[in-house]
Amino acid sequence: MGKATAGPIRIFSTDTDSGTVTIVERDGVAFRHVATVGVGNAPRGAVKFTADGRGFVSNCGGDTISEIDAFTGRETGRIRVGPAPRGIGILPGDRYALVSSSGENFVSIVDLGQRAEIGRVAVGRDPRHMAVRKDGTAAYVAVWGAHYVAHIDTAGLVGEREKPDLSSVREIARIEIGDEAHPYSLTLAPDGDTAYVANTQATYVSVIDLKEDWVADRIELGSKGARAVAFSPDGDTAYVAIEDTSEVVAIDTASREIRTRWPVGPGPRGIALDPTGVSLFASVFARQEARPAAGRTFQPNTLTVIDLASAAKGRAPGYEEIPVGKGPCSVAVLSLDTLGRAKLRRG
Repeated sequence: MGKATAGPIRIFSTDTDSGTVTIVERDGVAFRHVATVGVGNAPRGAVKFTADGRGFVSNCGGDTISEIDAFTGRETGRIRVGPAPRGIGILPGDRYALVSSSGENFVSIVDLGQRAEIGRVAVGRDPRHMAVRKDGTAAYVAVWGAHYVAHIDTAGLVGEREKPDLSSVREIARIEIGDEAHPYSLTLAPDGDTAYVANTQATYVSVIDLKEDWVADRIELGSKGARAVAFSPDGDTAYVAIEDTSEVVAIDTASREIRTRWPVGPGPRGIALDPTGVSLFASVFARQEARPAAGRTFQPNTLTVIDLASAAKGRAPGYEEIPVGKGPCSVAVLSLDTLGRAKLRRG
């Protein structure tokens, strides 16, 4: 792989079958294992972080979310939430989080200081992953079983207020995705005006106009099985992990057309970029043995790393594989520079 230009980072792999989060650090071009953190049963979704380095991940089989110290690589606590938690969204100010409970069709409101659930928002059947506006006034939840994206008003949880206004936190719009589309996750574009939705049972990515709360476009992928979307820092490219075809596609967000396709390991679900967009990480979820793809052989239970710098120059991208725990379903990336500043604030 070519020389990385991004600063030192930590990569967090959510390993469903192992009940762990694997932490790997990259400084320069080398990767090193930092810690394997035992969490609850069947963790799902990417680890989400507060500004001071607290990480949170859902334990789908244990009805809890685990708190992880990103500095020490240790689990520091668990918070009881609803059945089968999936997605997590942390609101600005880091006081509150939302957690989707796919087992009973609501979103929990969690006080991260008290480590307790303090409210619930009813949504449709089987909510999954979510995204939160930068200003914290809204959260958008992919409601997998009811084929829509829920727009939840979260303004009552942000800003200078002594107590949260829980009565105002509610679903205010349903953005219909399509019959049997099964929206799984969504990601907000850097401009904050649009969101791309990964649908597991449709052959397209849905593009939502967040100003009007409606589907403005569909981008044909040619296959079902989209699981996650990540944007380049400038918003010019959207990357989509497609589990059914074991590939990542790059979409030009201006033309909304597919620019290229890259094979990755079998059954990719989670996807993340480093802060400067130099490297792309895809979690290889499939449990089968290694298999050839486009002239390569990929191993299960790894993160596939794609060197986007070489791909941007028209060359074949460089690949690398990072061994993690069993059944990695999601991946998150955190800048060590950000962690360093957070450590000073803690200090």
